[in-house]
Amino acid sequence: MVSAPNIENMIVFSDLDGTLLDHQTYSHAAANTALDQLHQLNIPLILASSKTAAEIIPLRAELGFAHCEAIVENGSGILEGLDGTGDSEDKYQLIRQALDELPPRLRCKYQAFGDWTPEELSERTGLSLFDAENAKTRRFSEPGLWLGNEEDKGDFVVALSESGLTAQQGGRFMTLSFGGNKAERMLEIASRYAKGGENPFIVALGDASNDLAMIEQADLGVIIPNPAHRGLPRCPGEATGQIIRAKSFGPKGWNEIIMSLLNTAAKK
Repeated sequence: MVSAPNIENMIVFSDLDGTLLDHQTYSHAAANTALDQLHQLNIPLILASSKTAAEIIPLRAELGFAHCEAIVENGSGILEGLDGTGDSEDKYQLIRQALDELPPRLRCKYQAFGDWTPEELSERTGLSLFDAENAKTRRFSEPGLWLGNEEDKGDFVVALSESGLTAQQGGRFMTLSFGGNKAERMLEIASRYAKGGENPFIVALGDASNDLAMIEQADLGVIIPNPAHRGLPRCPGEATGQIIRAKSFGPKGWNEIIMSLLNTAAKK
């Protein structure tokens, strides 16, 4: 592992589903010890997720970090602290328009949140009906499931790129947006926490391919294993200790890594 940071200069960025939240139950209970420690030490926790602002606001408050920014919709937007709205331009209808202009053979193989009723989304994700309705309250991106083969998927991505859209594959859904990712937003937010010209020590945790750039660009990147997928391939940063892997799944692994890091930093 890289050298432990000074606690006063540390900032944590974390994915949610499969990382801080259990992939099946969406519970963060196994990480509560570390969450309490971060709160007591005034270490910012920036949630970075494909979730919408409507979903993030109550969860962020529940975790005790309503004062911190959050990265929403896979990096397509920023939710400011204390329920600020962040980016103002709503791009969702433009994404839906681009989808509907695709050739039918491609469009029919992508089922998006906007194609499902709240009840259908709840059934597919395990979210409550209330949470499913919040997940459909989108402004910057459109997640969905690709149901075709890899060749057609390539054609789908190329066709969308002609409208300026990009596709990011997460642990469960492929998300479409007009750009911006978790890593770019992480660096943007981290720059706000610079003190005396010194950048903060960034810790980033995630489990899926859409977290990889964030993990690679952090001072310490942490890969959390997720039993729902094969996991991330070995990264160059693992040879130097800049990237490490948790031993336990989801929030339990998250808790073990953060507590180990805080305990090591406290001994400096």
